[in-house]
Amino acid sequence: MKTISTFQRLKDNNEKIAMLTAYDYSTAQVLDKAEIDGILVGDSLAMVALGYKDTYNITIDEMLIFIKAVARGAKNSFIIGDMPFMSYNLSVEQGLKNASEMIKAGANAVKLEGCNEHILTLVKRCTESGIPVLGHLGFTPQLMNTIGGHKIQGKTAENIEMILESAKKLENAGCFGIVLELMPAESAKHITENLKIPTIGIGAGAGCSGQIVVTDDILGKFTDFSPKFVKKYANLSNTILNSAETYIREVKEGVFPSPDESFELEKSEKQKLSC
Repeated sequence: MKTISTFQRLKDNNEKIAMLTAYDYSTAQVLDKAEIDGILVGDSLAMVALGYKDTYNITIDEMLIFIKAVARGAKNSFIIGDMPFMSYNLSVEQGLKNASEMIKAGANAVKLEGCNEHILTLVKRCTESGIPVLGHLGFTPQLMNTIGGHKIQGKTAENIEMILESAKKLENAGCFGIVLELMPAESAKHITENLKIPTIGIGAGAGCSGQIVVTDDILGKFTDFSPKFVKKYANLSNTILNSAETYIREVKEGVFPSPDESFELEKSEKQKLSC
C-alpha cells in the first residue's frame, strides 16, 4: 500500500514518482495493476468526464462520487482528492469539513491550490486532524481568472524565489508534497532542489521529483484540446470511433450478433415450438 512515506522515500532515494488521474472504477483498477504511485481524482474531471468548459462548476458532492468509484478500484495506490473551487475558501472550518468528506469517501489525501494565510492555516488544521495535504503552486487553474489565463509561471528569478518561498511555507505547514504546474524546467528544478518534500510536475520539466498528467490526455481519449506538455501513448479516440462505426455497420447489415454471440434453445424446447 502506497503512503505519504512512499513519496518521501522515493524523493530521498532520487527515484521518480509516477502519478496519473482517474475518475472511475475500471481506470483505477488498471492503474493500480500497473503499480502507479499515486492517483489524483482531479477537478479536471469537470471537463474530461462531465463536459464543463472549465473546472469552476464542479461541486464537492460530484467529486465525492468519483472518489468513491476510484477508491473501489484502486487498493494499493495512494489516492488524492482534488478540492474543487470554493470548497475550502470560505473558512477553515468549511475546508476541514469538506476535506474530511473526501477522506471518508476513500481518498488518502487532499490537494489544495495556493499559499495565502488561509491556505497555510487550513493545511496545518488538516494535517493535525490526520488529513495529508498536497500543495499546488505555479499555474493554479482555480485562480485562472485572476492570473489572466493559462500563463507560464516562474519565468523570472524574482518570481521563482517567490514561488520557492511559498513552497517552503507549505512544507513547514505540513504538506507532504507540492504540485508545480506550467513552469520552465529550470525553475521547477531549482524549487525542487531547495525543498525537503517532493514536487510533482505537470508541464514543469524533468527536474521535479515526479510527474502527473491527465490519463485521458496520454491515451488520446480527450480531444477538446491537447496541452503542449502531454505525450500521447495511444489514440483511443480513433479506436473508439472505429469500433463504434464497425459495430453500427454490422448491426445494420445483420452481421452482429452472430451465432457466436447468441444463445441456443434446447432441442426439446425447439420441438415444442414447432408443434
